[in-house]
Amino acid sequence: MSNQSPPSVLTFAGTDPSSGAGLQADILTFASIGCHPLSVVTAITAQDTVGVNGVLPMDAEWVNDQARAILEDVQVSAFKLGLLGSVENIAVIAEIMADYPDVPLLIDPILTSGRGDDLSNDEMMEAMIELLFPQATLITPNSLEARRLAFAEDNDEVALTSLDESAARLLAMGSEYVLITGTHERTHEVTNTLYGDNHFIKAYKWERLAGSYHGSGCTLTSAIAACMAHGLTLEEAVLEAQEFTWQTLKNGFRPGMGQYIPDRLFWARDEEDTVVTSGDVTTKAH
Repeated sequence: MSNQSPPSVLTFAGTDPSSGAGLQADILTFASIGCHPLSVVTAITAQDTVGVNGVLPMDAEWVNDQARAILEDVQVSAFKLGLLGSVENIAVIAEIMADYPDVPLLIDPILTSGRGDDLSNDEMMEAMIELLFPQATLITPNSLEARRLAFAEDNDEVALTSLDESAARLLAMGSEYVLITGTHERTHEVTNTLYGDNHFIKAYKWERLAGSYHGSGCTLTSAIAACMAHGLTLEEAVLEAQEFTWQTLKNGFRPGMGQYIPDRLFWARDEEDTVVTSGDVTTKAH
């Protein structure tokens, strides 16, 4: 029996019965990268691979009790925040994060589902900006979220804003780094751009894969958190996590009638068909 524990990563997220996104996606990603997953449920959702039909936020006291119980017992190497459910939950989580200033805090500021279902209102956006962004090591909005968060008070400017300008505003809100993902941009390749110290750091270009994916953002942010929990620097973690996420998308599958789901355990499946022998019958498992 090993005496050395894998690093633990704690996610605050809403459930997703399809395991495409949300808390289940975070857990799969942490485990796939060799971390021990810890989780606090912030909301219960009714959703499938097509879209979100309903969100039931957890009571803020329950969010606090879940987190405090595990944090008094287990040392956490990184935090990841996803769907938070309510302004009250955001306030409670901000108080908890303030007690762990030396632990990396990665935020995926989820505003809508892939289908466009609203998951955060204006009050929740304001609470995230005021209470959580100043404590963040990294926030990972997609390009639509970046513009909306950066110009929350001036919606007329959103569509006209450059991502560099949006990033500058987000950095001014307090986050140490900002990674803006480019899946929603009309470009031949997907360009993800990292900003920090009030300036552009690096652009990463990835082959744009066909299809629509449920949970790619959750996977990327969780992968960065897991890599940092293993001791990588933020820039190292951002690069490694993008490679991991791209592979999960390349190997994605479509279990239902909606979007594809990233395969976070792609590395555990043989590329060739596996031969399965049952009695005198030999078949190929696909």
